[in-house]
Amino acid sequence: MKAVILAVSLYLLLSFSIASAQLTKITVGYSSIASAQFPAWMAKESGIFRKNGLDVQLVYFRGGTTAMMALLSRETPISQVAGPSIVSASLRGADMVMIAGGRVTVDQWLISRPEIKTAEQLKGGSIAIAVFGGQGDFLTRIALQKLGLTPMKDVAIVQIGTVPERLSALEKGKVQAAILGGSDGFIAQKRGFYTLVDVSLPYQSTGVATTRRFIRETPDVVRRYIRSQVEAVHRIKTDRETGRKVLTKYLALQDKEILERTYDLTSADDKLPPKQYPTLEGIKKFLSR
Repeated sequence: MKAVILAVSLYLLLSFSIASAQLTKITVGYSSIASAQFPAWMAKESGIFRKNGLDVQLVYFRGGTTAMMALLSRETPISQVAGPSIVSASLRGADMVMIAGGRVTVDQWLISRPEIKTAEQLKGGSIAIAVFGGQGDFLTRIALQKLGLTPMKDVAIVQIGTVPERLSALEKGKVQAAILGGSDGFIAQKRGFYTLVDVSLPYQSTGVATTRRFIRETPDVVRRYIRSQVEAVHRIKTDRETGRKVLTKYLALQDKEILERTYDLTSADDKLPPKQYPTLEGIKKFLSR
């Protein structure tokens, strides 16, 4: 009997070792701590990547510019980045392409200090964004247009970096408003900040990007990653219990109401479609600006 148990144990150990040896290691970058990164987090935490033969290490880069540099240098041959960064780099001649759509809408709010409730009150103030030329910059200008204000004339736009830094600047009165979305917007609203205007539109937000060279050299790896992306999106829509745990881990959300609102917003079919094609309409939005 002991011999049988030993034999089975050795077989299982050998099988595990062989399976591990067959996994393709790959480093994947992502550029924000936001719910738009949900598919990559879900694929990692639920074992979808490993099921598809990938040993994925997710690496966080502070900002889209750094993530793009890592992608171009092949430090991260695949990355989770927003559409404008990919299109801008491609127009400048960079070898980049988006291979899965991810989030195909944008839903953010221009959140102001409690005492600022009108466009007139915002005049002469400043708005915090992550980086110039990024998604937040683009959406801030749309929000100001809705309010009848002219960027850099009526209101200054300042680059302040991460969401915690922007929220801190808002709380301390260093800026009068900030563009925020998802759980960050819900948190700000719950803290008593005011929603001046919302910006919701078709938009190629965070998706999966790589280079044409990487596709040529490792087409099977790319196919397995796209398969993992699609399976992760399906899992998000059908396994809320696991999804809650994943969002709680990465977003550090303890507020159950905000967690549920974030999940509902993130998993909706019109925002995270089951068919993971990039959105042409969403790409046209920032090409026409």
